[in-house]
Amino acid sequence: MKQSRLHEHHAKLGATFEEVAGWDMPAHYGQWGTEYQAVRQAVGLSDLSHRGKIRVTGDDRVKWLQSLISNDIFPLQPGQGRYSSFLTHKGKMLGYFRVYIFPDNVWVEDVGEVGEATFQALRKFLLYGTKAKMENCAESWGLLLVSGPNACATVSAAFGVEMSDLKPVNAIAAKIGGHTALVLRTEETGEDDLELLLPADALPIAWERLMESGATYGIKAVGSHAREALRIEAGLPKAGPDLNEEIVPPEANLEGKAFSLNKGCYPGQEVVARMDTYGNVRRKLVGLVLIESVVPPHGAKLYSGDREVGWISSAVHSPQLNQVIAFGFPLRDFSKPGTELAVEFDHHRYPATVHSMPFYLKH
Repeated sequence: MKQSRLHEHHAKLGATFEEVAGWDMPAHYGQWGTEYQAVRQAVGLSDLSHRGKIRVTGDDRVKWLQSLISNDIFPLQPGQGRYSSFLTHKGKMLGYFRVYIFPDNVWVEDVGEVGEATFQALRKFLLYGTKAKMENCAESWGLLLVSGPNACATVSAAFGVEMSDLKPVNAIAAKIGGHTALVLRTEETGEDDLELLLPADALPIAWERLMESGATYGIKAVGSHAREALRIEAGLPKAGPDLNEEIVPPEANLEGKAFSLNKGCYPGQEVVARMDTYGNVRRKLVGLVLIESVVPPHGAKLYSGDREVGWISSAVHSPQLNQVIAFGFPLRDFSKPGTELAVEFDHHRYPATVHSMPFYLKH
């Protein structure tokens, strides 16, 4: 199993590890509820080094990606980014990521824990003669996430970078430990989220500086359990559990975010355009609140009476609502807020109600 360059730092902080996409990563550092509160009220620091990271170079880099992915990246200026997906010819989601444009390269960062799936999927389309080169930076580059009301102040104090004006899914360059790094404003928790994309060699010094500078703001290391609660409360689906080959982007409410209807041809474009024209989306991503405090597993079935109408993709106990919340994909007719459904797993059925998203809004 792969380990982050920060593995020993996590172990010293008392991390409990779990396997994520072939990596040994922190699930929590003792009390995930405390980590969750740090992000909601102060600042939290997460190691996302296991995330897929791809650098594309060469003269045709933008043109090549533009022909494959579902969103329009031609209008982007250096430092700007955009969500996109990569679809099968039937419009199903093979990947969901953020694309950032820089003067001499393009970065693709997975939104979700899907390992090297995006790299392998895109690589098949890198045809002989295309002036584009893809570099899998999964292990050579690291990724840190700084989240919370004090995220900007912490990153400014640590590295002297001013980013209060940085818009979501945009980026700026910074010097960290003698290395050129990128500071990205992203969306992971519903709070201010900044990611540092930097060479793996610079990870330890960046982590230590952030912990030092963030001490006055109440910084805490944050594992995947707290991040999952934060993400689901914020209504943010991710590749893997929620966005996969069972889903077409319009079913996941990604209109205006991760696909374009007028940029021209790309795999799956006809299916997506047809759905838009005829409004025949079969399912809809919804939020659900469960009455009982049992967290359903991924794939638990949704019922309306005796009729099976969909499935659960992600679920967690929400500290904000003090209830179990979930993402589900019921048939469109069962997707209105207030609709009563039941979740079935372990031979039991539990009542659930469709809830508008996000569950949590930043104050």
